[in-house]
Amino acid sequence: MLFLIRLLGRLPLRVLHWLGAALGWTAYACDRTYRERLRENLARSGLGDPPGTHRVLRGAIVEAGRAIAELPCLWLQPQAGVSRWVRVTVGQQHLDEAHARGRGVLFLSPHLGAFEILPQWYGLARPITVMYRRPKLGWLDPLVRAGRGRGQVELVSADLGGVRAMLRALRAGQAAGLLPDQAPGAGEGVWAEFFGRPAYTITLAARLARSTGATVLLAVARRLPHGRGYELEFHPLPDPLPADPVQAARVINAAVEAVVARCPAQYLWSYNRYKRPAGAPPPPQDPAGTR
Repeated sequence: MLFLIRLLGRLPLRVLHWLGAALGWTAYACDRTYRERLRENLARSGLGDPPGTHRVLRGAIVEAGRAIAELPCLWLQPQAGVSRWVRVTVGQQHLDEAHARGRGVLFLSPHLGAFEILPQWYGLARPITVMYRRPKLGWLDPLVRAGRGRGQVELVSADLGGVRAMLRALRAGQAAGLLPDQAPGAGEGVWAEFFGRPAYTITLAARLARSTGATVLLAVARRLPHGRGYELEFHPLPDPLPADPVQAARVINAAVEAVVARCPAQYLWSYNRYKRPAGAPPPPQDPAGTR
């Protein structure tokens, strides 16, 4: 399997995206749980298709496959080459302003587009600290670590030690990165609406920003057509974020909703965003705690 992944990593991005389209349809056809979750999350978001059309759904199926197929390229091809796939940057001035003020930058990259490419692009020139969760497939761990932790990218574990490392980086005027729509463990989040449904949402982003004075930027890398690369865009969040954890979570979720609405097909609708972590309280309108 490792040999196959390394072989795929040599292919052009446009070929991997073509293969990814086939992979997306195969997964959709073969995995009932995956298929139902993707359809339900997209339909309930309000961003799905008008009656009688399936354009967004078809796009979501294809883009989910591309998100997997492009990983060998992002992990295995030279970091400078991967960074050159970033063809356009929108909102670059927000990043430049944070650098000019000497402030740390906290990137929040949702499950949209090629969220793996941001640390590679940024870490080619400046240090960035990102949290890392060991993959369920243990044999894949060395490959993922080597692919993600290149250049000035520092991988830290998703625990208290990792949080401390991110605090140090931000206080030193460096960058750190988080997935704002990653479902956290019990005690690490609050319930806040995401596309009209309660979603257990991390509080770490707001705590890091308040503790360090870092600039918080929502960062998105959207795929361009025909494997031409990615459009990287930055959106500033309110400075400061609300002190109340629930209010801060709502602000972050609303910002993620806004960027997803611009490109709904590239959001990972199959992700189990609305799960209730073991030990977490039930969502507000679900007193029985069933979800």
